[in-house]
Amino acid sequence: MKTEPAWNVDDLGMPLPISQHACSVCLPTWDAVLGYEEGRDKVINRMRCGYPRFFVHPSVARLFAEAKDAVASPGSQVVVFPTRDAAQRAQRFVEKRTGAALRIVSYEGLQALIVPEDDYPVAMEYWRYTGEIISSRQAERVLQGKGGEPGFAVEALRKELAEFGDYAESDVFLYENGMSAIFAIFRAVTMMAPGKKTLQLEFPYVDALRVQNHFGSGVVFLNHAEGESFEEALRRIAKGEFAAVFCEAPSNPLLRTIDLPAVADACREGGVPLVVDDTTCSVANIQVDQYADIITTSLTKWVSGKGDVMAGQVTVCSSSPMYSDLLGFFDNDCPGRSRMFEGDARVLNENIANFAERMHASNENGEAVAEMLREHPAVEHLYYPKFTTPEMYERIKRPEGGYGGLLSFVLKNRKRSAKFFDSLQMSKGPSLGTDFSLACPFTLLAHYDELAWAEGCGLDRHLIRISVGMESTDALLDALGAALEHA
Repeated sequence: MKTEPAWNVDDLGMPLPISQHACSVCLPTWDAVLGYEEGRDKVINRMRCGYPRFFVHPSVARLFAEAKDAVASPGSQVVVFPTRDAAQRAQRFVEKRTGAALRIVSYEGLQALIVPEDDYPVAMEYWRYTGEIISSRQAERVLQGKGGEPGFAVEALRKELAEFGDYAESDVFLYENGMSAIFAIFRAVTMMAPGKKTLQLEFPYVDALRVQNHFGSGVVFLNHAEGESFEEALRRIAKGEFAAVFCEAPSNPLLRTIDLPAVADACREGGVPLVVDDTTCSVANIQVDQYADIITTSLTKWVSGKGDVMAGQVTVCSSSPMYSDLLGFFDNDCPGRSRMFEGDARVLNENIANFAERMHASNENGEAVAEMLREHPAVEHLYYPKFTTPEMYERIKRPEGGYGGLLSFVLKNRKRSAKFFDSLQMSKGPSLGTDFSLACPFTLLAHYDELAWAEGCGLDRHLIRISVGMESTDALLDALGAALEHA
């Protein structure tokens, strides 16, 4: 566990955790976050890593460069994908957006998509939105001329992950990361109902909505699943109007839980698959397979806990009326039930050893921090499953589960938000679910180019999100109390 938080100005760009495969990076001040979003050199030049779908890891960048030298002509760029199918999907995406004719070339057992220089940003949009990416470990292995990493039995990993949720091992599929898992599910459900839009209930993680916007036939978005609008959505679901219903339980970052039993009943009546993402509080705390047809999980977060490996999980729910059709899609899309690079699977297998103990600690700390913030006179809004739509959360909470380690809040005096954040002696950067606490001004990081729209959906631009880790409870409360006092 990281015991020395990275929060000082000098920590800008530091990997979180200290690993060449870190999935987060220190952005220690409000101004650093703004500088990152605006691409200021004084921030970007300090970045030694970043969240892998948003920031091209140095090893991945070197792999792209070597592939370009080997297979591309001047004026072109190369984006390397792990499989031929992924490269072809990227090819179609870029060609549809730009009109350019692209080609794919095999390179060191991978697939290189060659794109004109001007179209490279579009190809990288596909990389970001879909998560069908090369991991830093895989890039390193290829650069070393070693190719794959044989000898690791991924079946044992899948078996243990299945046991966390009391699932059948044969119903669990592993993907490169959480977004790759979501994109696979999206492709599955839209293939089953071509021409229909999907429905997103409650405000989701940014790229989950963008996948539904940029692929398929579009999305209907209901950012608050309650009241008359929700009742109308249930009627439309029951009529079979949508290709699928997507939701997070609870949502990130507003920690709202929808009425899953009501949505599940409407989905069964209309023959519409219900897709539930359980990442926010994790399978240790909630159980949704009695309602969902299919579950997606970012294993990068709480399940791994270390923040040094990307992974995603798809679980096909055996009680679903669509079980056979969904299972058939994933048997084909995910050969051997895993698309993870073996080196990443090996690290994930090591990380999950104390998952239950870690979640118990984060649950206790998260609840203590939430109780403190809820009573603090400087805090205007607190979002946490124990207090936000609690009656809905209790319906999916496991008997032995808690409320998770993720919470968000807004200060009464918005002008003091930057001062609070800058003085907070806690590691600061994107991502969540690490065994060390992580704070970030979430709306600025996730929606900087659409702040007015996000605020219209209920996300205050000054909202601060904290993923509470395993540190001493007293130390966490002291750090937050001191920053609030300072602000």
